[in-house]
Amino acid sequence: MAKLSPRFVCQSCGSVTSRWMGKCEACGEWNSIQEEAPAEALPKGQTGGRGGRKIEFVPMKGAAAPPPRLPTGLAELDRVAGGGLVPGSALLVGGDPGIGKSTILLQATAGLARGGAKCVYISGEEAIDQVRLRALRLGLEEAPVALASATNVRDIIASLDTGAPPDVVVIDSIQTMYLDTMDSAPGSVAQVRAGSHEFIRLAKRRGFVLFLVGHVTKEGQMAGPRVMEHMVDAVLYFEGERGHQFRILRAVKNRFGATDEIGVFAMSDAGLTEVPNPSALFLAERRGNVTGSCVFAGIEGTRPMLVEIQALVAQSGLGTPRRAVVGWDSGRLSMIMAVLEARCGLAMGGNDVYLNVAGGLRISEPAADLAVASALISSFTGIPAPPDMVIFGEIGLSGEVRAVSQGDLRLKEAAKLGFEQALVPNRPRETKGRKGNTQKDGLRMREIGHLQDLLTLFDVPNAQPSEGE
Repeated sequence: MAKLSPRFVCQSCGSVTSRWMGKCEACGEWNSIQEEAPAEALPKGQTGGRGGRKIEFVPMKGAAAPPPRLPTGLAELDRVAGGGLVPGSALLVGGDPGIGKSTILLQATAGLARGGAKCVYISGEEAIDQVRLRALRLGLEEAPVALASATNVRDIIASLDTGAPPDVVVIDSIQTMYLDTMDSAPGSVAQVRAGSHEFIRLAKRRGFVLFLVGHVTKEGQMAGPRVMEHMVDAVLYFEGERGHQFRILRAVKNRFGATDEIGVFAMSDAGLTEVPNPSALFLAERRGNVTGSCVFAGIEGTRPMLVEIQALVAQSGLGTPRRAVVGWDSGRLSMIMAVLEARCGLAMGGNDVYLNVAGGLRISEPAADLAVASALISSFTGIPAPPDMVIFGEIGLSGEVRAVSQGDLRLKEAAKLGFEQALVPNRPRETKGRKGNTQKDGLRMREIGHLQDLLTLFDVPNAQPSEGE
């Protein structure tokens, strides 16, 4: 038999090399490469020591109805999961330390257990007494949840594979679990990959819901191998500032529901409480007639969301002006500023620019371009935007304002919260290249096709209507 060559694996990104190096060439991490035992090579065409068995194929349409979803008692968590938990599914929950991952899972398992479900909570980071203290603080000490503190994957699987299967199992966290058949340390790429595979395979075979709590890196990505996110059915991220009360639970992957759906929670002494109407809460402290402030009507998953966008353009005494962005893409802010200067003649490049999405929400859709541009122009000119107006639209590099999807849903949410005006892109079914003042859902809509039309709204000197007006 040929001698097996050594195998060195980066514990940060999972790349494989033939020799040890101080710095991984794939991800740039230092001292992250460790030697692992190589797998035994097999002759070409062979898959193991014995032949495989024939698998059974079934038709697409099943004879039996799918099992009902399990409601957790937390409507926001059920919304993110797609309407409840699907038996046999695996969900990966990640987020910064102290953001509330263990809290929400303890609340969810307690709610499920009180409804008759058999729930198991296994912690590899805390002792049982520590979990009990958290349950006492949350008022969940009477919930019939089975607790355990263990880190050995084989011991946990042997315990879950005997007797009647549970309905829900929480592993907190997957980075603390280890297989004693492997040489690498807990939290390494090999351990996380192998442990996740064993837990997911057991959940599929026995039909229980599996929650895996995952750590995140300093860049905000899930720690461990990327393949772990492909193995699970749903990946849920907890977002929010640790010093802020709001927490956003976002589904970045979901095989049983809408992707990018969000649930909004508020952190308090009694744990995480649901926020059924986040738009009203995000705008609760908004003050009208303030320069650099406007309301953006966005869509998060299937939910319309109204948030306040704040901008501050101030004179800079530095050679390189500052750019600070919270809750939005800094690269897109630079693009909007460049378009305003090149197409509208507003030179902001020599000023300090600060942009903030109030409430701790992070916005990624390009529909916020027009609202950001409005906030920048308002702060730059000292003219406040109308306090009863919502704004949305995408901006192109030539200064044109483009239509966005689900405009009617955004307008309905704005009308429900008492707004009277809406600044929106020209609708394709309307006369192209012309702005109009129409009524929709009780809102007076002003349609614009170019950023020059936005300057006339703020009465910027020497502003000219766009061509075609």
